[in-house]
Amino acid sequence: MKDIKILKGNIIYTEMPDTFTTLKNGYVIVEDGAVKECCEYLSKKYKNIPITDYKDKLIIPGLNDMHCHASQFKHTGLGMDKELVPWLFSHTFPEEKRFKDLKYAEQTYKNFINEIWKNGTTRSSVWGTLHKEPTELLIDLFLKSGLGAYVSKVNMDANTPEFLDEDTDSSLRETEEMIEKYLGKSQLVKPIITPRFIPTSSKELLKGLSKLSEKYSIPVQSHLSENLSEIDWVKELYPNSENYGSVYDLFGLFGQRPTLMAHCIHSDIEERTLMKKRGVFAVHCPTSNLNLGSGIMPIRKFMDEGIPVALGTDIGAGETCSMLRVMVSAIQMSKLAWMDSDKKLKFLSTSEAFYLATKGGGSFFGKVGSFEKGYEFDALIVDDSCFDMSSYPLEQRIQKFIYNGDDRNIIHRYVSGDLVKEPFPKSI
Repeated sequence: MKDIKILKGNIIYTEMPDTFTTLKNGYVIVEDGAVKECCEYLSKKYKNIPITDYKDKLIIPGLNDMHCHASQFKHTGLGMDKELVPWLFSHTFPEEKRFKDLKYAEQTYKNFINEIWKNGTTRSSVWGTLHKEPTELLIDLFLKSGLGAYVSKVNMDANTPEFLDEDTDSSLRETEEMIEKYLGKSQLVKPIITPRFIPTSSKELLKGLSKLSEKYSIPVQSHLSENLSEIDWVKELYPNSENYGSVYDLFGLFGQRPTLMAHCIHSDIEERTLMKKRGVFAVHCPTSNLNLGSGIMPIRKFMDEGIPVALGTDIGAGETCSMLRVMVSAIQMSKLAWMDSDKKLKFLSTSEAFYLATKGGGSFFGKVGSFEKGYEFDALIVDDSCFDMSSYPLEQRIQKFIYNGDDRNIIHRYVSGDLVKEPFPKSI
């Protein structure tokens, strides 16, 4: 028997980046977790189905954070006076060392999952640490939470502090064991292959991870062209490479399976051309880029060139789990790029930023991030009454929420048609 839910309210989503699709006082019919239709009037065939009436509240797609480090949640806002590589060695790596302690990992990960739930993130691509048991714990916690996620064990066996250095064979063996343990266990929570970045990955490790990705059809995520000193480091390690991305490509980790590459601030035309050819996602993390002084990603170039783009918080270089704040920062940084290009690079509109945080990132999971027919029903119910905007057009109300709203406006969260309550209410 089919499970049918009907919700009523002010429906807002983006089928395309350049415009909002809105339906005032409309209905969304959800069948077996997916959208069947959005409509102004209900058909008589639904007359016996109860309606959840959210009245004047907004119904919008859930938000997708496509790059975040769960292990860095506790030290957000720390070390922000340093650039990327010094920040990693002085703050991030020592913090990740602490995750050998399962109790520490459990408390931090529960707090992290609560926080992203609170902020309306319904799906994410999440980094753990190199430690196997704590990462399995992170996966188990996501399985309990009701949220969707790709979750990774991080792999790093070169140029790292001794306390975070992995044996290559052990790293590959433990990664495969985790894949076999969790692959196919859930449609919402899945493993993803994650070399930290080229400088901390030996050739043997990259080759082995590529083989695992191919063997199990597992997607890939990593970092790309975030910082100029990082790019120079890659060039020292691979002097004959055309660019940073071509090194991943050399090892079959650049779009051979679905791939997320975070940052891409300094990707040149050759690297972007390869990204487009391989279908590699560029994940823009504006708050992180501002905090570490990494630079301004020319997001319009990527969009105009047909490269898939998503947004990420990059916790903990980013200081917030709020994808609303990330959307605003992405718009603001695109305006700086607009000015820097003598106004040749058009800045992001509100609908474009919203699209990237919903359907843009959601597409990495499949049909996620929209209310078009067949899309999984990931949704937020937003009470914007505090802004006294009920007489305004829905396009203005969603803009007001993006710029001035926060988690206090989000009253309910749905993932694949199911209402998701706070995952771990006693953990804080």
